[in-house]
Amino acid sequence: MAETPTQTRKNVDIPEGLWIACTKCSQMLYRRNLEEELHVCYECGHHYRIDARTRIKQLVDPGTFEEFLPSLESSDPLEFTDRISYKERLAGVKKESGESEAILVGKAFIKGRGVILGVMNPFFIMGSMGSVVGEKVSAAAERAVKDDLPLIMVTCSGGARMMEGMVSLVQMAKTSAAIARLDEAGGLYIVVMTDPTTAGVAASFAFLGDFTLAEPGALIGFAGPRVIANTIKAVLPEGFQRAEFMLEHGYVDRIVHRKDLRSEIARLIDYANK
Repeated sequence: MAETPTQTRKNVDIPEGLWIACTKCSQMLYRRNLEEELHVCYECGHHYRIDARTRIKQLVDPGTFEEFLPSLESSDPLEFTDRISYKERLAGVKKESGESEAILVGKAFIKGRGVILGVMNPFFIMGSMGSVVGEKVSAAAERAVKDDLPLIMVTCSGGARMMEGMVSLVQMAKTSAAIARLDEAGGLYIVVMTDPTTAGVAASFAFLGDFTLAEPGALIGFAGPRVIANTIKAVLPEGFQRAEFMLEHGYVDRIVHRKDLRSEIARLIDYANK
């Protein structure tokens, strides 16, 4: 089994060093070449997790992203403490990631098409959905209705944020209702599922897209394979809950390589506008 990668200061899920061993195929990769390939292994095609700002830089036309609600931050409604307090955890991850929350939302252009864009950050408490993530997703949907623009949501999450308890869980209903209002207004909603898209996010706004795209190999589902195996003792099929399995069973519309996402999103926008 490949060694678990460490998080770098750039919040890209690859090990430190000038040369690295791919965590999937073990081939030695030159870091600069890997970055030029959008953090996709050029030997086996493994898509590494990337932070929200890297994703935005890859997707949008240069200099067009205009973030909104940048200073919205989580409170501590339950005064939650496990190994450390929730407030301490938030402070630590904010300092480490350089972000205030697990999602960025804003207005941008993708190949000249105006969009409202939301991008989740796997390096902020595993992209978990608390009250702020729910508010930002809802605000993005409302802005898409107001500006008559497509909503593009790039999902990457371990699910609801347990430190916020029920406050987090109700965001599933809140975000779903916001997407429903976008649909009623005739808006276009495109979801790009990346690794992982699971639990409360998968069970709410991630699976409500008019078009659902996925990156190769992305883990997609509600409960993870180990949880399912330990609870219902079921033997799971090979590749269960990976993007390819989900495509075969009709849960996603298309698997798209990271280098092709810009073109595919632009194509879908044009198709919907015909």
